[in-house]
Amino acid sequence: MRVVIVTESFPPDVNGVAHCALQTARHLAARGHDPLVIAPATAGPESSDQDVPCPVVRVPSLPLPGYPQVRVALPSRRVAAAITAHRAELVHLASPFVLGVRGMAAAARLGLPAVAVYQTDLAGYARTYVGAGEGAAWRRIRAVHSAADRTLAPSTAALRDLEEHGVDRVRLWPRGVDTARFRPELRDERLRRELAPDGELIVGYVGRLAPEKHVELLAGVSETPGVRVVVVGDGPSEAALQAALPAAVFLGRRTGDELARIFASLDVFAHTGPYETFCQTVQEAMASGVPVVAPAAGGPLDLVAHGRTGLLATPLDGDAVTTAVATLAADPALRAAYGRAGRAAVEGRTWAVIGDLLIDHYAEVLGARTAVAA
Repeated sequence: MRVVIVTESFPPDVNGVAHCALQTARHLAARGHDPLVIAPATAGPESSDQDVPCPVVRVPSLPLPGYPQVRVALPSRRVAAAITAHRAELVHLASPFVLGVRGMAAAARLGLPAVAVYQTDLAGYARTYVGAGEGAAWRRIRAVHSAADRTLAPSTAALRDLEEHGVDRVRLWPRGVDTARFRPELRDERLRRELAPDGELIVGYVGRLAPEKHVELLAGVSETPGVRVVVVGDGPSEAALQAALPAAVFLGRRTGDELARIFASLDVFAHTGPYETFCQTVQEAMASGVPVVAPAAGGPLDLVAHGRTGLLATPLDGDAVTTAVATLAADPALRAAYGRAGRAAVEGRTWAVIGDLLIDHYAEVLGARTAVAA
């Protein structure tokens, strides 16, 4: 199967869209298919493309004002030209909004089926960054996804949101997790002593440091005696968060095996963002055998079994997060039980399993197109 993946973000970017697009390309190649990736150009050399098992076409881009880590593709004829040259049978649109719109238009002109993967709560971002524009964001989402043969939602909450806003032909497709990389055995006592020299309980956050993540809700946790908050990630809110959480340890961006070691060395993983369509870091914490505290909203509702693998807290409520962490801090046996249950819950969610589900979606879409043509 010849598939073109048009993605709004791709490594070296570090985010859910980029990671999922890379895993999709790798899985398609591993299964003997022929993928091609179209992505925005990066600010520097694209040496990371050497690690991708397929060609990558980069489209000119500009940094997003106020958030230079995010780049937005410029209009380019390269999209249609690359799809045509690849002799694509299907176009995969990863979180389509700017570049994906051009990919959708090119697929329509060429008569190719398109599968659109919904990954970003743009309406939530509109509320966070401009205090308005939620309706406009949903109109854009609806226009793009309604043109696709199938939209894949990462969680039941995201699926419900799409359907309630008029998007048809939506199916569930979750995300995989690397259970070989993220595992409890990587717990590192030396690292723990470096992060918490007085033996404090280590509560970690991993993700972008941006307004929509509301990491400032960990302020109460960071002020709790006997607790050390560790923040992993970077982004436009970093300086403000360092001021809001003066007792926390900020490690910056970490990836790969180093990140896996940090995850496994936590006592509790806390996520605070209420706009997650999935929340990959929750899965990575669970794979690492770490109990999770997360908002009772969006993707975490599918991932965290409240009272079994972690605790769900009222969204945007710092006191609720602090209380949930305190519950786990007071009970080492409970933390251990939640950690074991979390690991068991994700062991069947490898990228190979999830990638095969995606190929099944492709096959169904192609089969429906063939049936209509006949």
